[in-house]
Amino acid sequence: PRHKCGNQKSCPQNYFAFKIISGAANVVGPSICFEDSVLMSSIKNNIGRGLNIALVNGTTGQLLKTNSFDMYSG
Repeated sequence: PRHKCGNQKSCPQNYFAFKIISGAANVVGPSICFEDSVLMSSIKNNIGRGLNIALVNGTTGQLLKTNSFDMYSG
């Protein structure tokens, strides 16, 4: 069976499914999947160098904001 975000098993009831992939240098970009919806990825062109963060409402699961913080340049 297929599970949300490509996880190996389903989450318990009343829990959100998510998967975060950090990427590999300039070869593979990072991605964030939440409840089977890709929030950030190189295909969506909304990732950056450094920390990529998606702010999600913990009650409703609604995406509030995405951003990246370049830790290299300061």
